[in-house]
Amino acid sequence: MSNETTADDNGTDASVIVVGGGPAGLSAALFTAKNGLETTVFDADATWMHKAHLFNYLGIGSVGGSEFLATARQQVDDFGTDRHQDEPVTAVSETGDGFAVESEDGTYDADYVVLATGANRDLADELGCEFTDSDVVDVGVDMETSVENVYATGAMVRPEEWQAAISVGDGAAAALNILSNVKGEHFHDFDVPADAERVFGELVAE
Repeated sequence: MSNETTADDNGTDASVIVVGGGPAGLSAALFTAKNGLETTVFDADATWMHKAHLFNYLGIGSVGGSEFLATARQQVDDFGTDRHQDEPVTAVSETGDGFAVESEDGTYDADYVVLATGANRDLADELGCEFTDSDVVDVGVDMETSVENVYATGAMVRPEEWQAAISVGDGAAAALNILSNVKGEHFHDFDVPADAERVFGELVAE
């Protein structure tokens, strides 16, 4: 069952910026926002999903990529994500106590950054993240890069494996690791029917 606290062990609110609005980025944002972390998404709307039609996504029989994205965006919006649509990020840099994320419209601060920019790995390179011999961002199973509190997901970390289902899993793994760090213990976002009824009330399917 998920915990909805926003505070870490020191009583400080944790903030997350997600760069990218495809399946990986929106998945990460869904988990962090759902569980109370201040979450901002910068979505340049350059995802390949607009060219896709999903027949191979478990639990979905058939859905267009753009329709899938519309549902995902609505989910993260419903949980309070601050989503900046069509606002590309131009730079990410370390500060004394976190990160500064620059867009065409301003500079934003965050404790954690999740990079979900598909095959474009420029931001990770500029941040000094280590790369593998295959020229993808080097991460562990928790999706954290060599730069502490910076995560990379999806096609950034996997050569030629451009699958929505894989990307969604990567985003979720990054978010759960962030939540574990904030809480100081392993965090499990596992909901039961009573949680759905509490959150969605009469909207829950019979």
